[in-house]
Amino acid sequence: MQKIKTAMIDSLPKEIEEKMSKELITYESGHGIDVNYKPFSIVLSDDQDNTIGVLNAFTAFAEIYVDDLWVDSRYRGQGYGRKLLQALEDHFKGKGFNNINLVTSAFQAPDFYQKCGFQVEFVRKNYKNPKLTKTFLIKYFNEKVETQGILKEMNTPT
Repeated sequence: MQKIKTAMIDSLPKEIEEKMSKELITYESGHGIDVNYKPFSIVLSDDQDNTIGVLNAFTAFAEIYVDDLWVDSRYRGQGYGRKLLQALEDHFKGKGFNNINLVTSAFQAPDFYQKCGFQVEFVRKNYKNPKLTKTFLIKYFNEKVETQGILKEMNTPT
């Protein structure tokens, strides 16, 4: 029997990443699914190009996933986080996506996201360190037709 090993690495070599991506796309397209993976950032800055905040996210299938939302400590509590989320929603609304997803810890801002229109999907409690309890939130676009995540030739509007 062949000896198998595991290794923890900081980043994949390009050739492995390309092979993995190609095979995942082949598998998903075989099921009529468009991966649609695109990382992006929204940067909020003042009129002198000083960065006030950043939202890092990516699209995958018919969804948008927020990775990070950061507002410079000097600007917190002034509506800039809400402005970043609104810019995200405005950009993708009407483009066939289903929803925006994000996860936040209890010590971060679960209430803030609910004030921005996100609904709690579920909470994963951390009994050993409650500050690390995770809240999973979602905001639906409620589009009539969802076109993202479906291969174009299989996409037939209803």
